[in-house]
Amino acid sequence: MKSNDYLKGRGAQQNIHNRFLKDIHEQRDDFLEFCRLDGEEADRNKTKYLPIFPKTIVNKVTSPDVGMHYSMNPYQGCEHGCIYCYARNSHEFWGYSAGLDFERQILIKKDAPRLLEEKIRSKSWKAETIVLSGNTDCYQPAEREFKITRACLEVFLKYKHPVGIITKNALLLRDLDLLKELAKDNLIGVNISVTSLSEDTRRILEPRTTTIKKRLESIQMLSENNIPVNAMLAPIIPGINSHEILDLAKAVSDHGAVSMAFTLVRLNGAIGQIFTDWIHKTLPDRAEKVLHQIEACHGGSLNDSRFGVRGKGDGKIAEHIHAMVHLAKAKYFKDKIFPKLNTELHERYKVGQLSLFQ
Repeated sequence: MKSNDYLKGRGAQQNIHNRFLKDIHEQRDDFLEFCRLDGEEADRNKTKYLPIFPKTIVNKVTSPDVGMHYSMNPYQGCEHGCIYCYARNSHEFWGYSAGLDFERQILIKKDAPRLLEEKIRSKSWKAETIVLSGNTDCYQPAEREFKITRACLEVFLKYKHPVGIITKNALLLRDLDLLKELAKDNLIGVNISVTSLSEDTRRILEPRTTTIKKRLESIQMLSENNIPVNAMLAPIIPGINSHEILDLAKAVSDHGAVSMAFTLVRLNGAIGQIFTDWIHKTLPDRAEKVLHQIEACHGGSLNDSRFGVRGKGDGKIAEHIHAMVHLAKAKYFKDKIFPKLNTELHERYKVGQLSLFQ
């Protein structure tokens, strides 16, 4: 049962201090009382889109336990507001809070398609899958207005370059025409996150995301068009969605996913404080139980930063989750394989299709 001071439509319930900043911003009680007496809103809870102009867009991923080598993010911050999102911490690098700012101050990279084209046309670049997005969702609500992800897909198609997508938004079906063209040459793989089959759970965990029904329908639509889909059952949170593993695996498999993956929740950096505040306001009756179970998976802490362990956890609860995942894969994904994307075509298209006639 949610507490009375729960902020609807958002994941984070506060703006916590940015560890890189000296000054602290807080709302004082006298200011809140002034707003109340004057009939004004102290916080209008609106999303702002702010253009930024990076010099590069493709990032090399050095982490040994992340399944990608290169990523790019058309947007920083994410209006989906997933309470557990590891990307929240990256918003502090831009001078914002990992809390509400992450969901409401969205940084827009309009130059992303041009920067991408420059990168994959460079003489030193050798084709390797670039993933949209390794940090924040490339199909979050901002994409409806700015269409940066679509423009980037057009670049990948033009140069026959492999691309992966990670999203939990059915908006990607808007670009089905491009995805189908990429799939003809095995240049596209899609990862769709499905965290729960319960809409009540989704609404509090991921308040501004596509419904579970639409995500499953997206998996089915992509699969029917020969676009391979990996279902990401992530994160698994003990006491919240850990009991759904088999049901989730069956649902995504039945809708056409060819593989599944999972991570066990870890609350690194500022996320521990944000999640703890959120769960006490959202699920106060089981808040401490859930927090203690997460700690039991990470050696008594809400976070474990060790490579190879941090996304898997250890201890009895983690072992039980791993056993369920193993069973789910054996039962619902036997003989299914997510294909390796094609890196052979790009070199011939690096300077555009005219190279075919030389």
